[in-house]
Amino acid sequence: MTHSRTALLFDVGNTNIKLCLADAKGMGRSYTLPSSNRETADSLGLAVSTICAREGVQPDAVDRWVLSSVVPPLNSLLSAACARFFSCPALFVPGDIPLPLENRYARPQEVGADRLLGGFAARTLFDDPELIVVDFGTATTFDCVRDNAYLGGLICPGVLSSVTALGTQTAKLPHISLEFDGDELDIGTSTRQSLNHGVLFGFAAMLEGLTARLKKRLPRARVIATGGFAPQMAALTSCIDNLAPDLLMQGLMAVCFNHSPDTSREQS
Repeated sequence: MTHSRTALLFDVGNTNIKLCLADAKGMGRSYTLPSSNRETADSLGLAVSTICAREGVQPDAVDRWVLSSVVPPLNSLLSAACARFFSCPALFVPGDIPLPLENRYARPQEVGADRLLGGFAARTLFDDPELIVVDFGTATTFDCVRDNAYLGGLICPGVLSSVTALGTQTAKLPHISLEFDGDELDIGTSTRQSLNHGVLFGFAAMLEGLTARLKKRLPRARVIATGGFAPQMAALTSCIDNLAPDLLMQGLMAVCFNHSPDTSREQS
């Protein structure tokens, strides 16, 4: 692959679509779009085109879209947007670009692309034989890697989805910020403080408890945290060894520029 090629990397989640431009030298700034069920191929294509224009990149300079998606209804829309506005291939991980990671799930097809990609990205970044990747996304996931094998993991409620569920079921609960300016649990003297400390320290305790239990199986594991609430969790607990805010994008970067299918631009 030549160094002049430019790719668009997409992390398509249940709440947001994160994307950035990348070439063999590195990644550009990240942008976030909503994962809305009201999007169309045109709205997505126009939004991505606007981002490229802001970055000074013409659509015909983009060689490929490389995507990790856990939202199947968006996949066909993104593929159509790519074809109409950029005329280049839309390649999904791991469907179109297999990950060089042995998948030991009982039913390998059940593993979300984001979980496999997170495990692969962590493996490319850290040499430790055992890794636990914690992703604080719409769900909170724990994914375990030993050597070059994805072993499986755990799926738990997400921080924001838990708060949203509380809010929809309990009319008197106030909106909370999920921000914390200290490091000690207090007995809440208001509903807002009770919620804030309960959610943040509750998830910190879950993180500590589950990583401790997983380390009975993976005693040498390094714990890597990613996702929107990873920094808050890292401030409240010492069980996280490394923060990796762009972990999935780094995984996409690695597979994108170490994979060389025929991605020649389609002829119109």
